[in-house]
Amino acid sequence: MEFFTIGVFYSTEAEFFNKLINNHIDTFCDIRQRRGVRGAKYAFVNSNRLQKKLDDLNINYLHIKELAPTTEIRDLQKEADLKEGEKKRNRNSLGQVFSIAYKNRILAQFNFDHFLEQLDGSGAERVALFCVEEKPEACHRSIVSDKLQTYGYNITHL
Repeated sequence: MEFFTIGVFYSTEAEFFNKLINNHIDTFCDIRQRRGVRGAKYAFVNSNRLQKKLDDLNINYLHIKELAPTTEIRDLQKEADLKEGEKKRNRNSLGQVFSIAYKNRILAQFNFDHFLEQLDGSGAERVALFCVEEKPEACHRSIVSDKLQTYGYNITHL
């Protein structure tokens, strides 16, 4: 099994789905808490539209809410962004307070063995982890990727 990460900011709809197609993604793991994005520009990744398009592309969709940061943890990053004068879309990295809270409250509680068994049992071969930030380092999916690397998986950032 191979893992990839993908964000949506600064991608058009065509660019986003072409990344999935060109990399032969067969399983799409949405690791957002809320599966919507405000505004028309990225409406194609709102849950219903996204799932329909992935179904059309014959890509399995999974919502792994247990890997999503809670509102409280996301608020920690919002505070860090305010202090830095950064917008979420322009962020280059996660704050230390967010990273520690996410690792302790989410990652430590998540059963990766079960998750990997489920993926393997479903026949997943090329799995994309999705959240909205463009840069993986600016998103919790980078922390998930780091954990998957401890299991011996290579991660490709799309």
